Amino acid sequence: MNNMNSDAVIKNYEEHGALLRGHFLLSSGLHSDAYLQSELIMQDPANAKKVISGLKDVLKDLDFTTIVSPAIGGIRFGYELASQLNKRSLFTERVDGVMTFRRGFTLQKGEKVIVAEDVVTTGKSTKECIKAIEDAGGVVVGIASIIDRSSGKAGFTVPFYPLASIEVKSYSADECPMCKEGLPCVKPGSRVFAK
Repeated sequence: MNNMNSDAVIKNYEEHGALLRGHFLLSSGLHSDAYLQSELIMQDPANAKKVISGLKDVLKDLDFTTIVSPAIGGIRFGYELASQLNKRSLFTERVDGVMTFRRGFTLQKGEKVIVAEDVVTTGKSTKECIKAIEDAGGVVVGIASIIDRSSGKAGFTVPFYPLASIEVKSYSADECPMCKEGLPCVKPGSRVFAK
């Protein structure tokens, strides 16, 4: 049994330099003074296994066959979770701004899926992934994440299983106090914004 409770997960991020402080442009388009860089905890396979095993315990009795993650941030997380649960692992990616399946990935009609996203802020990428799954004939039965930083406001219509929650403030660009102070903004995530 894993003892990675919410506090232990946040501490793990801090110990691995994965809870960054500064002025960040998030994939959601919001600004924040904190960024969770999950790849820094995922780079050590033993650590990734330890952290993710907490979700394995939560999801092991759910009825599903496949884990799907939105690219890029969720891929390694989703794969490790699928490996621990002995499930199939797929991912979606954006093509012309639309989340879709590529690389020959397909779902059977009615195939039961868990969406795995490392960090949920607004839930936008997760919802785009859900749409791609449903368009491909799959049925989403739940969402798993390492961190929920949405303060429970992501608004999912299926059960949500975050391993940890953290209260982090996010701002629109016009309300961002760091922008008003003239602090440079860094874009550490994978989503590319149209100019």
